[in-house]
Amino acid sequence: MFGIVRPCGHRLTEGLKTEWMAHLCGLCLALRSDHGQFSRIVTNYDGLIVSVLTEAQTERDTGRRRTAGPCPLRGMRTAPVAKGEGARLAAAVSLVLASAKVRDHVADGDGVLKRRPVAVAARRIAGGWDRAGARTGAELGFDTAVLVDAVDRQSGIEALAGPGTGLLTVTEPTETATAAAFAHTAVLAGRPGNMAPLAEAGRLFGRLAHLLDAVEDQGADAASGAWNPLTATGTSRTEARRLADDALHGIRLALRDAEFVDDKLAHVLLAHELRTSVDRAFGTSSCSHQGRASAQGGGGDPYGAHGPYGSNNPYGGGNPPGGGNPYGGGGPGGPGGSGPDLLPRPPRPERRGFWAGCAVAIGLCCTCQICCASEYEGPWSREKREGCVDCADCGCECCSCGCDGCDCCGCDC
Repeated sequence: MFGIVRPCGHRLTEGLKTEWMAHLCGLCLALRSDHGQFSRIVTNYDGLIVSVLTEAQTERDTGRRRTAGPCPLRGMRTAPVAKGEGARLAAAVSLVLASAKVRDHVADGDGVLKRRPVAVAARRIAGGWDRAGARTGAELGFDTAVLVDAVDRQSGIEALAGPGTGLLTVTEPTETATAAAFAHTAVLAGRPGNMAPLAEAGRLFGRLAHLLDAVEDQGADAASGAWNPLTATGTSRTEARRLADDALHGIRLALRDAEFVDDKLAHVLLAHELRTSVDRAFGTSSCSHQGRASAQGGGGDPYGAHGPYGSNNPYGGGNPPGGGNPYGGGGPGGPGGSGPDLLPRPPRPERRGFWAGCAVAIGLCCTCQICCASEYEGPWSREKREGCVDCADCGCECCSCGCDGCDCCGCDC
């Protein structure tokens, strides 16, 4: 999975999380249905926004979802998934842009693509994706040539860019490509009046995608000697942040000018989550529920690391005698206490043996449950654990968008 909009499962309401997963799975299955199993590797978080925008403008009906079978990425559970023209457009756009990315890596000779046989195979795959994306786009009335042209112009612009070149000159091809994709969602939804504002939102989204990619990769590009827009044009990170904040504001204004049937998920992704992505790229935010864990001493103690009696405890010192229990001893009914055990702990599940645990660990890795499942069973301990995709570095600041009167995320902003 790749993309700049990576919402945190702890921040989305249960309903919005289900909707987001429906679009993500819908994109993946649309790729499989139209273009074969291998094409599913281009599934990405940003591509599904095309599907989300199409549905946000469409009247609700019972045919917009279907139940997909068990999938390893969902912990072998069935789920409702998005279907229809929005998912297919997202698949076409994802294929063409992924093809461009592969060709760019081949041209740069990145990693194993330095080897001629691998580069030849990669070009062949990219060409197939181009044709497949163009075919699906034509069926939906979308000319993917605008995407291909934008990508082809990108390399020429980068070759001519240098100190003093405007950063927006470099981001223009990406802006053009995403503007076309966003605008076509209005065509699919039968709302031509939305084309202009969504094209503007798409243009600014493309600018942000390019900017954040440059910011996140600048250090690695400097180390490897790779080309980077910020370094090549001499743009400071302060200026890049200003441009990013302007783009965020512009996207919010453009969305207000569009007419939607239900834009809750679109608003969460393009206002709340996109701002979080900017803060994450520039290192200016952290996950609020992680912050709470830190403030609690990492152990879930609501009083912090020192307990409720802390340094201001009326008995003096740190905690009352008896290891933090004001009644003395270790706790009422616990070690050192005399009363009954009022809150007995459930017995821990029996641990697996070494080899059995190894087999389960391999299964978890091969089915991506460690990364993608919201919860999985520890291979050796058998204890429940959270998947790492929900919360790694998301930056749970759900009210940071500054919008007026939005109730989409369960907050009061």
